[in-house]
This record gives sequence, C-alpha cells and structure tokens, in this order.
Amino acid sequence: MSDTTGEDGVPQAFRAESSRLCEVLGELTEAQFALATPCPPWNVAELAVHITSAVARVPAGLAAPAPPRADIAAADYYRSAIFDDAANAERVRMAQRDTAAYPNAAAITAAFDDTWRRTDTAISGQPADRLITTRWGDGMLLSEFMITRVVELVLHGLDMAIALGESAWTTHEAAAVVGDFLQIEPAATHLGWGRRTALAKASGRAALSTRESAELARLNITWRRFG
Repeated sequence: MSDTTGEDGVPQAFRAESSRLCEVLGELTEAQFALATPCPPWNVAELAVHITSAVARVPAGLAAPAPPRADIAAADYYRSAIFDDAANAERVRMAQRDTAAYPNAAAITAAFDDTWRRTDTAISGQPADRLITTRWGDGMLLSEFMITRVVELVLHGLDMAIALGESAWTTHEAAAVVGDFLQIEPAATHLGWGRRTALAKASGRAALSTRESAELARLNITWRRFG
C-alpha cells in the first residue's frame, strides 16, 4: 500500500478531491451543468447531486447507532446486488428528484461544498475502530467506507470530466487511494500508464486498445466494472 493510503491518507484524499471538485463545479456555467454524462440519463447537475448524496451518507451514518460488527470491507462493497435494475432505477430517480429542488448551478455547488465539509468535520477524531452502517445495511469500518467515498469522487469526477470535454483533475492523494483499491499498479507499470490513465482504463472510463487488452489477458488482469 502506498504511503498516501494509510490511516491518515484516506481522509486527506477525501479532503483534497472534494475541494478540487468544488472548485470545478464553481467554474461551470448553467449550460455545462446541463451536459449529458457517461452515466445516462444523468446530466452534470444530476451527477453532482448524486455525488453529494454519496458523501452525505457519512455524517448520516455516524449520527445513527453503530452496527455490532464489520460485515464487509471496501473491496466487497461494490457487488452486483447494488447495481441491479431496481437499485439503479432508484439511484436515477433520487438524483433527478433532488436536483429539481435546486434553483440553479450555484445552489448545487454550495450544497456539495457544505456536505463535504460537514463530512470532513464528522470523521475528524473518530476512533480507528468506528463502525458505520451502509445504505445497504452492511456494517463497515468507517475507514473502509471512506475509501468507497473517495472512489465515488474520483470515478464520477472522471465521468464529469468526460462530459465537459476536460482533462481529468484527479488529485494525487485520491488517485493513490483509488489506484490501490483497483489494484492498477501491475498493469500501469507494465503498460507504461500514468496513474490517471490507469484509473480511467481500469474503471472503464477510457477504452483499451487491442494491444492493451491482449497484454492484460496475458497477465491475467481483470477489473470489475461499476458506476
């Protein structure tokens, strides 16, 4: 594990990536918020609201009673059951409903800014063994759940960058956390990818060339595909 993904590294990554995304959102026009994203049918505004909801689950979870045990780790969080048709339809509906409540892009940006800062405050000083219950009813260590929040920020940040036609803005700290989570290092080293390129290719945000696919098959490297 890299030195940026230890006990202090994940909160730092969350803080850095949230701050950067907030800067990006604050520079967008209303027209850019209406652009389609690679997460149909969401536009940029709806994707931003979805990210905000994902981050808001942390203080909400910490306000509830802690579960008796940790059932899963971050690696087990993204499983097929949470991406079935019913779950995906609910995600879409919630983001569209919540986005409709905001009067403009500035209000969406302000909501994200407030949410990530409240989350950062909520996790500060929590004990290493603090447990939290996920949306799906699983008990997790807060430290493991925060890895999934950084994953949400980074991968949906890549989606947003694609929608905007911009280069990825992934921060070094967050790229290290998600790179470890996706286990990109062997492929990145072998194929000469930079970390941002490896994240995009490993998560399905960038296409693999025929040669790259063949090399990954030869190395027996596969990655899960998730939103």
